[in-house]
This record gives sequence, C-alpha cells and structure tokens, in this order.
Amino acid sequence: MAQSFGDIAFTPVVREAQRRYAGREHPVGIPARRNELGAREAEFIAARDSFYLASVGETGWPYVQHRGGPAGFLHVLAPTTLAFADFGGNRQYVSTGNLQHDGRVSLILVDYPARRRLKILGRARVVDRDAAPAELLARVAPAEPGLAVERLVLIEVAAFDWNCAQHITPRYTESEWRSRPHPATR
Repeated sequence: MAQSFGDIAFTPVVREAQRRYAGREHPVGIPARRNELGAREAEFIAARDSFYLASVGETGWPYVQHRGGPAGFLHVLAPTTLAFADFGGNRQYVSTGNLQHDGRVSLILVDYPARRRLKILGRARVVDRDAAPAELLARVAPAEPGLAVERLVLIEVAAFDWNCAQHITPRYTESEWRSRPHPATR
C-alpha cells in the first residue's frame, strides 16, 4: 500500500514538535497516498542536472551526497521507479556501501531559478554494470564520451512531496544565466 510523505516523515516525535512549534501536520493540497510520479514530476526530474542523495550508514549516521550529470540523467522508468547511472567519483563508495546495508534514501531535487523543490523517499538498490540488463543499461547510461558507468542505482519511490519555495535562493547555471532576459543597459 502506498504511503503519503507525511505517513513516513511525520513520526510521533515530529508531530509533537509540530504541535509545540505551531507547525502544520499535513501540508496543504497533498493527497492522502502519493507514490506514483506524474507528468509534472517526470518533467521536473528530466530537466535536472543534479540532486542530493541521502543514505543511512551501518552506524545510523545519515550521509548526503551531491549527484550530477547531464540534464535528465535521473530517469523515471515507471511511475514508481527511478534510475541513474553511477559514475566513478572520489572512490570512497560511501553511498554505494550504505545502500548495500540499508536501501532507504531521500532525494532532493531543486530548480533554483524557479525556486521549486521536489523531495522523494524511496528504497534503492545497486546493480553492477556487468549484471545490468542490456536494455536497462542502454536506457539509463548517457551516450556522452568520457562518462564510464560503474553501476546503476534503481529507486522504488515510497512517497514524494513538493516543498515550498520560501527559503530557496535563486541560482543560475551559466547557460541559464545567458538565456534569461536581461534589462537593457543604459
């Protein structure tokens, strides 16, 4: 059975903090059950060139890592399934190791210029490149030279939530900055 973001995130201790600090238990406008990504979410995800991935280590400590690639490198394979190609990085394998222990993840995707944020909770599993089905590898691995895929990460979406824009500072990539309208110089 699908859960809402609040079902997962709003534990008894969180609800107590919400009451104590006059928070809101149920964000406005969120359906009771929501784990299937729709067209709005798929379009948003396809436009991102980075996201933040949080995992949980064996000691219980959270670990957050920035993931980046060409726009659309995080793929919506199905309404409840995401995937991305994992490339060689700093060779520490903290996220990869954490996912072997506990597949629970949290992703935060941000559109800084538009001040929009999507939070996703899910369960991830790592598939080594050599064990990945050819059609999945072809669909998820980028066709860009120089990007060596080491493994794929598949995420089953448990719940998601759009977050408010209140504290998102607009930031722009170089191409976003160049493409935005600028006032005429006087």
